Amino acid sequence: MNLILDLLQQMSVFLVIAYIFTKSPAFRPLTSETMHPRHKVLLYGIFSTFSIMGTYFGLPVQDAIANTRAIGPVLAGIIGGPVLGIATGLTGGIHRYFLGGFTATACGISTTTEGLIGGLVGLALLRAGKAEQRFNPWIALVTILCAEAVQMLIIVLVAKPTPDAIVLVQTIAAPMVLANAAGAALFMSIIRDQRRMYDHFGALFSAKAFELAEKVLEILGPGLDRTTAAQMAHLIHSWTGVGAVAITDREQILAFVGLGEDHHLPGTPIVSPLTQRAIEFNQTVFANGVHEHFHCSLSSKCPLSSALVVPLHIDNDVIGTIKLYEPRSKLFLNINRSLGEGLAALLSEQLVHSRYQEQKSLLTQSELKLAQAQVNPHFLFNALNTIVAVVRNDADQARDLLLHLSRFFRKNLKRASDITTLEEELDHVRSYLYIEEVRFGDRLKVEMAIDPALLLIKLPTFTLQPLIENAIKHGISQLLEHGLVTISAQQHDGGIEISIEDNAGACDQNNEDESDGLGMKIVDKRIKNLYGIAAGVRMEDSI
Repeated sequence: MNLILDLLQQMSVFLVIAYIFTKSPAFRPLTSETMHPRHKVLLYGIFSTFSIMGTYFGLPVQDAIANTRAIGPVLAGIIGGPVLGIATGLTGGIHRYFLGGFTATACGISTTTEGLIGGLVGLALLRAGKAEQRFNPWIALVTILCAEAVQMLIIVLVAKPTPDAIVLVQTIAAPMVLANAAGAALFMSIIRDQRRMYDHFGALFSAKAFELAEKVLEILGPGLDRTTAAQMAHLIHSWTGVGAVAITDREQILAFVGLGEDHHLPGTPIVSPLTQRAIEFNQTVFANGVHEHFHCSLSSKCPLSSALVVPLHIDNDVIGTIKLYEPRSKLFLNINRSLGEGLAALLSEQLVHSRYQEQKSLLTQSELKLAQAQVNPHFLFNALNTIVAVVRNDADQARDLLLHLSRFFRKNLKRASDITTLEEELDHVRSYLYIEEVRFGDRLKVEMAIDPALLLIKLPTFTLQPLIENAIKHGISQLLEHGLVTISAQQHDGGIEISIEDNAGACDQNNEDESDGLGMKIVDKRIKNLYGIAAGVRMEDSI
């Protein structure tokens, strides 16, 4: 009974060491299910130390040692696998062997075997997809019960003289089995609870970071200016709880919220050496308030002492910074440093995206203007000539032509949006077709076969106009009589096919003049941008 109490008293020391271990950086590798080889080397050193200490803290019994050495190799094996378990057990076993005694060889062999048993249990859990169960205290308890039973058997079989070995096992078996099992279970329980705490706080931090990032991105949509900078600074300050938050461009403070806002005023030029260094070298600058202090260049009474300055950049061009500060009375937390660096990276990506969208919008508007500029001169010249010819013989028809011409150009001027519906496109080209039908007379007839269910489909503005104009200019105008243009829209092979067909026969696609070819290319490009590379314009000969 006294031996059990003494061994359990030993365990209290081990549990204190285990608790301190879980608070150290060395514990971090155990928070993930997979470990890098260097982490296993670190754990080998830690658990080997536990094994050796278990021997040193042991109690002498009949020229042997009652101890808690088995905890190190068994837990090493369960957590890190057979190789780590055997290596730890072999180290603890060799150490025990050189201490001597009639059980030295048996203890050396059994300690290595216990590491192997722990490793096989850990390997079996991994292969069964139950990696998390490696940190189950009951698994550790049962494993070490089995491992200690094997150790007692090895002592009886290997230690000489055998009668002395049997007497020793009868004395130490129960105390060692109970003490090691209880110690291993408690040790593993401490590790498991600490891992859960890491996971819990990690999840909370991730959720907080994602929510903050989402709100910041909503604010940054229009771009970075004083208004959006002030909104972001207030948001980051309230979420992180740091002493102050500042956002700058390359020349001045755009926004400042928190301690020191009485002298860190928006519009003030940047004079901080830390900020200037971050902008000049495009690198994060951190003054932790211990080894390097933040010294305010604006006021000697500034309460801020530590600062994190992270550059905001588009590609490799620094456009500003985001800065987090803490006062002298508060340490700068690593979690806020990570959050600040992550936010700056996210904001930089969003600024790149915003610039891309702005350039894409400008390009779209340029293409629209180009398409309008192409249509108007050709069509206007022909329409006016037609009206001049008609006005001599039919004033009413000439008036209708002028109304349709006016309606056509009015719609052109009002169509600022890049996206429209098929119904609106058809309405836009009807005035154009009316004028062309008058111009060509009996040589042009237009037929439409449109599925009503497709009238609300989306397509780029000015999609039909260039295609219909191409059919008339390069097809119908070459005929002496009976020209027919058919406009149709129907479901086809899981998609939608809009067809502009003329009966002029074969066309030479390589002989289009430069302006017409450019117009067709713009239509094709804009359709692909909207619906993907599988969509677009396809020209086919009818014969």
